[in-house]
Amino acid sequence: MKRKFIAAAIGVLIAPLLTVVLPAGTASAHGWITSPASRQQQCRAGTVACGEIKYEPQSVEGPKGLRNCHGNVARFAELNNDGKGWQVQNVSRTQPFSWQITARHRTSTWEYYIGGTRVASFNQGGQQPPATFTHNVNFGSFTGRHKMLAIWNVADTANAFYVCVDVNIR
Repeated sequence: MKRKFIAAAIGVLIAPLLTVVLPAGTASAHGWITSPASRQQQCRAGTVACGEIKYEPQSVEGPKGLRNCHGNVARFAELNNDGKGWQVQNVSRTQPFSWQITARHRTSTWEYYIGGTRVASFNQGGQQPPATFTHNVNFGSFTGRHKMLAIWNVADTANAFYVCVDVNIR
């Protein structure tokens, strides 16, 4: 009995120490647009000098309903900086956008916005997306330079993933 008590006491004392000493694993969530190069992709590739987002382009997750590039994640706030030198991607009026998904959450919808106008929506009906896929987005009458916001609405949580792409629609 005494040995069990000592072993339990040691476990209680060592467990918190191990959580501080052992390295944390990397995040395995969730997804971003790789082509045309989104702001996250430009950070990842080193095209634009960025902070932590260059290591976690997939992690811009926040509550559903936001309309910003950083999903209200303070450490990724630089994604909202329109003066940072983002490379503008020349795109057609109907343009494919390719996603890389690292954690395949069941999905309700994918939405694409120019300003406050939703230009495309794709209903996935709660299905899991593949690890890579493409949406063809029709920009309608929009032309010229814009910041496009893409939103991945997860079906089984209150969160979404946010991605911005600077585009020049020809």
